[in-house]
Amino acid sequence: MKINNHTILMHLFTNRLHNKKWILLLILQSCLLNSCDNFVEVDLPNSQLTSPAVFEDKATANAAMVDIYNKIRDNGLLTGTSAGISNQLGNYTDELVCYGSTASASFDFYNNALVATNSNISGMWNSSYNQIYGANSVLEGVINAVALPTPDRDQLAGEALFVRGLIHFYLTNLFGDIPYVSSTDYKQNSTPKRIPQAQVYDKIKADLAQAIALLPEAYISTEKVRPNKYAAIALLARVDLYSNNWAEAAANATQVINNTALYQWTSLNKVFLKNSTTTIWQLMPAVKGKNTNEGETFIFTAGPPPLTALSPGLMNAFPTGDLRKSWWTKAVTNGTTTWYHAYKYNQYQNTTTSLEYSIVLRLAEQYLIRAEAKAHLNDLVGAAQDLNAVRNQAGLGNTAATTANGLLEAILQERRLEFFTEFGHRFFDLKRTHTLDSTLSGVKLGWDAKDQLWPIPATELLVNPNLQPQNFGY
Repeated sequence: MKINNHTILMHLFTNRLHNKKWILLLILQSCLLNSCDNFVEVDLPNSQLTSPAVFEDKATANAAMVDIYNKIRDNGLLTGTSAGISNQLGNYTDELVCYGSTASASFDFYNNALVATNSNISGMWNSSYNQIYGANSVLEGVINAVALPTPDRDQLAGEALFVRGLIHFYLTNLFGDIPYVSSTDYKQNSTPKRIPQAQVYDKIKADLAQAIALLPEAYISTEKVRPNKYAAIALLARVDLYSNNWAEAAANATQVINNTALYQWTSLNKVFLKNSTTTIWQLMPAVKGKNTNEGETFIFTAGPPPLTALSPGLMNAFPTGDLRKSWWTKAVTNGTTTWYHAYKYNQYQNTTTSLEYSIVLRLAEQYLIRAEAKAHLNDLVGAAQDLNAVRNQAGLGNTAATTANGLLEAILQERRLEFFTEFGHRFFDLKRTHTLDSTLSGVKLGWDAKDQLWPIPATELLVNPNLQPQNFGY
């Protein structure tokens, strides 16, 4: 008899046996066939891997959590493929120029022509809630696990809370008021209601506070692919910044910055290597020898570019002597025209061993979070010091800004040069500082004030009236 995942799952669901042989067979087959990408199916209730045996065993419980990271890496908002926000929000703002055809998935983002029926939008929405559902499954499973040792239960619960907060954070900054899903109850989740963004932030902060209390200070992986306490603190610092909680943002960023045993500055050519000392949390490639999706997405070797190139506006924004321009961008010419691509990740093909992982959280952001928070708190000397720490790493001298407004403008510009093509920082920074329209109007073809929010997918509005009304302008 051919044994497939469905056969094994049906055995687990039908018999509810604590049968490690079957569970481990499921893990082995899933990992061999799918690089561990299909261990937990969370699309429909009849495919939920909810057998108590899964979470009673450390190996299988860990495999369930790792599968969520695999899904984050390969699908949805944070994937480094062309479908993720690193590419799409780069096209949406002023970071990238789209060279794909009108049929390209990036074309509507680049031309600011999104509609509620856009398949990429619905794909991001559904993948995100799929990942949230997976996190809820792990959270409920490990909380109810009797045999799982307490340190493992706390670790996995903390990771699930971290992921749940992370994905909701990106969703609310893209779509505004959204449902905050914290259950695996299918009937309840089928028609969730949108709640105001302020309430979403409150729930994210509550999840991250619990994650911080549960996660250990040390990484359980030598490669920082499983979040620790400081990864949750780093994300909380960002959430506090976005919600104008300046003192809390500064305090949380300080906790991360002060942990020099885990996080230290390194040269720019080492920031995006898998063993970088500035990395706080990263995603492991699917298989040994593979590198990042970002490298495959952004790097091109001949012109014209097949997908995108860095915009002239971005390239011209680098001041003379900025090492980020020389290390993190690369020119490609056909003899008459020159284009530039992001070169933060240098590898776009497989290597003997993986050299680069997709970095989601890193040290420079914490310095710029604290700099911005201090500027709002009128600690101008401290704000300048943190801004200069990032500038000096890039080979630049100290900032000339001395006033609060001058420093805030300089920090925003520094963030543009530091975080281009990284998970939509540029869009979110312009939006939260209320400079999105003034910056992109007249620069982006078709830009409109409504573009500050993406449309709720039309298919979701049809099946769930509680998501009404549609975002303004769509």
